[in-house]
Amino acid sequence: MRFGIDFGTTRTVIAAVDRGNYPVLPVPDTEGDPQEYIPSVVALDGDRLVGGWDALALDSPTLVRSLKRLLSSGDTTADTPVRLGDQERPLGEVLGAFADGVIRHLRDHAGDGDIEVVLGVPANARSAQRLLTLDAFTRAGATVLGMVNEPSAAAFEYTHLHSRTLSPRRSNVIVYDLGGGTFDVTLMRIDGHEHTVETSLGISLLGGDDFDEALADLSLATAGRADDVFGRRARQKILDEARTAKEQLKPQSRRMILELGDEDVIVPVSDFYDEVTSLVDQSLEIMQPLIGASESLADTEIAGVYLVGGASALPLVPRMLRERFGRRVHRSPLPTASTAVGLAIAADPDSGYHLRDRLSRGIGVFRERDAGAAVIFDALAGPDAQAESGESITITRRYRAAHNVGWFRYVEYSALDAASDHPGDFTLLAEVLVPFDPALRSLSDAELAAVPVERSENGPEVIETVTIDAHGIAAIRIECPADGFEVTATVNVGE
Repeated sequence: MRFGIDFGTTRTVIAAVDRGNYPVLPVPDTEGDPQEYIPSVVALDGDRLVGGWDALALDSPTLVRSLKRLLSSGDTTADTPVRLGDQERPLGEVLGAFADGVIRHLRDHAGDGDIEVVLGVPANARSAQRLLTLDAFTRAGATVLGMVNEPSAAAFEYTHLHSRTLSPRRSNVIVYDLGGGTFDVTLMRIDGHEHTVETSLGISLLGGDDFDEALADLSLATAGRADDVFGRRARQKILDEARTAKEQLKPQSRRMILELGDEDVIVPVSDFYDEVTSLVDQSLEIMQPLIGASESLADTEIAGVYLVGGASALPLVPRMLRERFGRRVHRSPLPTASTAVGLAIAADPDSGYHLRDRLSRGIGVFRERDAGAAVIFDALAGPDAQAESGESITITRRYRAAHNVGWFRYVEYSALDAASDHPGDFTLLAEVLVPFDPALRSLSDAELAAVPVERSENGPEVIETVTIDAHGIAAIRIECPADGFEVTATVNVGE
C-alpha cells in the first residue's frame, strides 16, 4: 500500500493512495480517539525511545519537540547529540524511533503488504537532512519511492482544486508553505499534469514555533512576569498554551485567553498581530523575487498564491497576503494536510501527475592546485539544474592527476558570488582525500592527511563522478581506471 508522509516540525500527517482518492489517514491517540496527525515528538520511556502519541502521553521531562528543526543545521549528522532531560542520544537514533512509530501505524492499514511511501522535505533542505530522513524511514521498514519538496507536493493539490484559475496566459503558481518550523516558497509552472519547479526559496528557521514564542513572551509581559525565570518544562507548558490559543483564533477574534499557572491572562489579538507582523513580512520579502518588480499579480503570469502549512492558518497570514496581492491568494482547505495529499498523489502511478524539479542548492567542489598553494572552485551542478522526476543528475570530470594527493571538499551552495565565482553560503558535504600516488595507498586517512601535496608529472587518468539521485542526495566516486583504484563517499559527513 502507498502513502504520502508529510513529516512536519509540529505534526506529521499521512495520506493514503486509495483508488484515485487520497484520504488523510486517521491515527488513534493513546485514548483510542482518531486524530488526523501524529505529534512530531520523541521521549524516553525508561531507556526506550518512543515517538508520537505514546511520547506525548508520558508528559516526560525527556520529551523532544520540533525534531525537524534539529535537522536543518548545516553541521547536523546522524551522530549529533540530542538532549532528552539529563540524557543524550544520537540524532539518527531519535529520528529512527519516531519513524518506527509512524510505520507501525501504517502497518495497521497495509496489513502484511509492502509499505511504500513518498516523503516530503523542505524545498531548501540540505542533503544531510534528506539523507537522515530517508535513512530513518527505510530502517523502519518502508520502501521510500521518492522524496518530494513540500511546496511541489502542495502544488498537485492546487491543480486538483483550482485548475480553473490556470490558463495559457497564467500558468504559474506560487506555493507559500509556512509550517511549524520552516518557510518555503516555490514558483511552479503548470501545464496540465506537467509541473515544473522554476525557483524555490525559503527560511529554514521561520514557522509556527516562532509565533508561539512571540505569544508566550507577550502573555508573560501582559501578566507582569516577563522577568520570571522558568525551567524547561515550565516554559514548554507556556508554549503549549500559546500554541493552543493561536490555533483557536478566528478572523473575528478580538482577544486570547492563556492560562499561566493559576492565572488567566487576556491578550488582545491586535497586540499579538503587532508582535508577529514582522515574521510575516520576512516571508513576503523572501518571495518578492518570484514576483519581480511588479507590486501586484495583475501583469504577471502568476495565476495565484497558494497558502499551505499549519502556520498559514493564522488569520493574519492570508489577510496580509491579500492586502498585498488581492483575490488571487487562495488558502488550502486543508492547510495542515495539503502536502500529505500532494505526496500521496505523487505516490500514485495512476494519478498522471509529473514533476520536473530543479535543485534548490547547487553542488560543487574545492580543489587544490599549484602544489596546494591555491584552491579553485568547480560548480558541478548549479541551483537551476533540472532532472525528470525519479531520475538522477550525473556530472563527470576526466583529467590527469597533477599532484600526488587529491584533496577535494564537496559542498552545497545556494548561489555563486558574481565577482569571484566562489559560493557565498555553503555547507560541507564531504572531504575526500585520494592518493593518486600508488605508494601512498596503504596509508590511513590520518596519515594521508599529513602528506604534503606535491606536483607530479605523468599522473594517472582520473574519472570523477558525482550523482545526485531522485532523493536529492549526492554520491561521489573518484577512480583511476588504469589500475582500478577508486574512492567513494556519501554526503553524510558524520559517517
